[in-house]
Amino acid sequence: MASNEKQTLEDIVPGHTLTLDFQNLDASIKKVIAFANEHPLDAVVSTDEDAVTLAAMISEALGLPHNPIFATEATKYKDQLRKILTRAAIPTPMANCFSITDPLEEIAQKVTYPCVLKPIHLSASRGVIRANTPEEFKSAFIRITKILSDSEVKRLGKGVTTRAEAAQKILVESFISGEEVALEGLVQNGKLTVLALFDKPDPLNGLFFEETIYVTPSRLSPIVQERIAVCTQQACDAIGLKEGPIHAELRVNENGPFIIEVAARSIGGICSRTLRFGLGVSLEEIILRHALKMPIDSLQRQSPASGVMMIPIPHAGILSDIEGVEEAVKVAGIEGVTIMIRRKQKVIPLPEGRRYLGFIFAKGESPSDVEVALRKAHHALKFTIT
Repeated sequence: MASNEKQTLEDIVPGHTLTLDFQNLDASIKKVIAFANEHPLDAVVSTDEDAVTLAAMISEALGLPHNPIFATEATKYKDQLRKILTRAAIPTPMANCFSITDPLEEIAQKVTYPCVLKPIHLSASRGVIRANTPEEFKSAFIRITKILSDSEVKRLGKGVTTRAEAAQKILVESFISGEEVALEGLVQNGKLTVLALFDKPDPLNGLFFEETIYVTPSRLSPIVQERIAVCTQQACDAIGLKEGPIHAELRVNENGPFIIEVAARSIGGICSRTLRFGLGVSLEEIILRHALKMPIDSLQRQSPASGVMMIPIPHAGILSDIEGVEEAVKVAGIEGVTIMIRRKQKVIPLPEGRRYLGFIFAKGESPSDVEVALRKAHHALKFTIT
């Protein structure tokens, strides 16, 4: 396992972990090659969006199967993704990219409303804001510029030219109305297999786009689900994704599905706990088996319905108390409640924040049962933020 922070047991158990500088790609690749000379590697798999390109570059250097480097770059930078999808005539929001130094008053008069502003390289809805008027646009633009000036965001771009450039840009795209879904898939030799399609029952219409509930299987009609799968396959083809997991976000309305995001990674956080395949195989095992060219017994998602709620942060402050976890766990259908932020820690909501208070997991006979259980459990939780 390689990470950007030294593992506690790295010195005690040599040959099992490796510390890399994700901001210095060349040095990281050389370090992995040296490591592989002593400890041969069979596959390189990225666990999050930050490392997908580095994983592809390491795989290329070692002669291992991987997605093309340009394809992983396109999934990380939203402006590149929009250009590729638009050129391929795949339904996606119309978009323009602006520099944070461009004349704001002039830009605000040019764009079509409603629109959505977002940093081109941040994930988890961080910095994503809807604007319905020029005044709202200017306010959102200034707010995102402040996010991009944050020391942590700047640190992420240190030493990486594309990241540093990305921190100077804001993408402005047309707002697509409709229901939003998330597709979890596995690409094998260019062919997409849909592992799960999640409904997002809470409307995501702005001002911010904080995700809360994911429920699978989808309640959309089979015809619509097939169109979503076809549209996602076309997007993967246009981007050039050939192997490994993908996580796609789409909007669906009377005009069909629209691609919002395609990431060359699996679902984020610990949300994958909602998924089991075949006789109980986890999503992570599926991904590793595919990367290692090991047999996979089944890609069929287990019944019954399942879902997760990412517990939103209501307002900024210090988390001083958490109540109701035991009551939430007792709700029928709830599989577990995981609180990710400890007492006395600072909490920051979207669009500036990038974390959730925690996660609630549920199973049920139907998607509706799962949604009801998640909402009841969330209602039982009380967070005191001062």
